[in-house]
Amino acid sequence: MTKSYAEIEEEFGSPAFQKFPLTLVKGLGSTVWDDHGKQYTDCMAGFGVAITGHCNQAVVKALRSQAERLITCHGSFYNDARSQLLEKLAKTSRGLETALLTNSGTESVEAAIKLAKRHTGRKGIVSMQGGFHGKTYGALSATWNKKYREPFGPLLPEFVFAEYGNIEDLEAKVTKDTAAVIAEPIQGESGVIVPPPDYLRAVREECDSKGALLILDEIQTGLGRTGLMWASEHWNVVPDIMTVSKGLGGGVPIGAAMTRREIMRSLKVGEHTSTFGGNPLACAAASANLDFITSNVLPSQAERKGMIFKTGLDAIASKYRVVREARGMGLMLALELKVDIHQLLLDAIARGVILAYAGKEVVRLLPPLVIDATEIRKVLGVLEAVVGLEEKRRVG
Repeated sequence: MTKSYAEIEEEFGSPAFQKFPLTLVKGLGSTVWDDHGKQYTDCMAGFGVAITGHCNQAVVKALRSQAERLITCHGSFYNDARSQLLEKLAKTSRGLETALLTNSGTESVEAAIKLAKRHTGRKGIVSMQGGFHGKTYGALSATWNKKYREPFGPLLPEFVFAEYGNIEDLEAKVTKDTAAVIAEPIQGESGVIVPPPDYLRAVREECDSKGALLILDEIQTGLGRTGLMWASEHWNVVPDIMTVSKGLGGGVPIGAAMTRREIMRSLKVGEHTSTFGGNPLACAAASANLDFITSNVLPSQAERKGMIFKTGLDAIASKYRVVREARGMGLMLALELKVDIHQLLLDAIARGVILAYAGKEVVRLLPPLVIDATEIRKVLGVLEAVVGLEEKRRVG
């Protein structure tokens, strides 16, 4: 008897991923298909990776063209695709004109930590309670959730955590030995937590007053997701170092640690390199993806569509007792319930909608920015139906 794809993965893969009973084999725009031909509206999108849609045709064309010319080129050599991407990134960056290219978000955070320590000569890093920055050792040391940290301790020393949104607590934690403060402009893994209006500006001022660098993790919030190219623009804050990944490559693995030239020049030859970082294939995809974002004004689309989405979520929140609140900006949204959402996620899949999650009680919505109004209405209809089912199960 032939094994299913799921059975093969269970036998030969890692148990580290939470799996849903669904095998995806095709995607286009905001839609994906399973191995039986059923289609789904995808509001997980690889946790925000497919920001310009699955199999975006501009990205596919760039990949096809680049794959026929040159797939790999180590950073020991210059490369046309890499140079074009670096120049395009610089134009988006508000003064962060240089970038160290990586393969993922967590690698970008690792690079940012090293850049901050190398430039300042200091050792300490202040991160945020509720913050998530990845699962390699440096990034994990900056990540708050104990379920990720405790099985792998001891982690890197000299990381401390300040209460997100509490500037007085941050001021007490930043010292003369603090190399950097690292924060997400909006916390994603903790449930799409938007900071108080004046908080990021105050963090910027605290870093300036103590001589520490500000690292903003825009891995999930960047590239138009929240209604502006970078979420930090909502508060008119420019970091010293910015980490970027997820949607950058249109689905292809790539990341970047972006910073000012004098900070980047702190690194000496050989101190931080990567075999695959900045490879031509990923760079070509990212260049095409950036062009698509800007030419189609996707940040403005995210703002407009997000308002429609948020209005619908607010209506659901006001109608059902099992819902705590709706929140978010642009197309980075959340619906927090008062109960475990696992069955709700399965119910939504059965109705043709894939939802993301943040912990056990928060439905997270990170759809492609190309999602249209019809798909948004479908998602809202399914969400209301499955929340209604959850309410019946819980309160009758």
